[in-house]
Formats: sequence, structure tokens, C-alpha cells
Amino acid sequence: MEPKDSTAKTGYMGFTNTACPFYPCHQGVEREFNCLFCYCPLIAYDCPGPYGVIVDRNGMKRKDCSACTLPHNGYKKAWNFIQRWLEKPTIWDGSEQDPSRIKDAASE
Repeated sequence: MEPKDSTAKTGYMGFTNTACPFYPCHQGVEREFNCLFCYCPLIAYDCPGPYGVIVDRNGMKRKDCSACTLPHNGYKKAWNFIQRWLEKPTIWDGSEQDPSRIKDAASE
């Protein structure tokens, strides 16, 4: 078995589950829909995705990532995006998203 960084096989980067009753759960995905990150591993971290902030009934701030397509937009692109942001994760502090970060993430 080859290490993932040197293999030409990219099956580990994603898959599309067309049998899922919620498929497609996000609109606007331009490439093959990647279901690998169904639950985004960046939910607790600061990230460049377009998210809103909601306050639950207990007063806790939570990210609403329903408008984000970054972890779903193509197998290789989504994989690389998640890996890059998990290299040095920063815990999300509950603040609103800076609109300029969304623009920067879309161009990467």
C-alpha cells in the first residue's frame, strides 16, 4: 500500500452518496458532490466558509454552515481545503464571519 501523499489513486478524497435522502444537501456545488465531509470537521474551528451565527435556546452561539459548499465541491478540491485548514486549527470564538475571508476562500 502506498502512502496517500505518493499514490495516484484518489478514492480516499471523497465519494458521492446519491442514495442519501438529503442529497444534495447544499446547492451551488460546481464539481462532483463530495459527501466525505457530510459533517464538516471545521464546525468547531475558525474557517473561511460562509457561515452565520445562531443562538440556541440555551444561549450558546453556534455556526450555521448551511450556505457553505467548500467541503463538498469536488473530491480533490474539498480534500485539500479541509487538510489545509486542519494543519493549524484555531478554535472558533463565536464571532460573525468576516465577508472578506469568504471572498479569499472562494478564490483559492
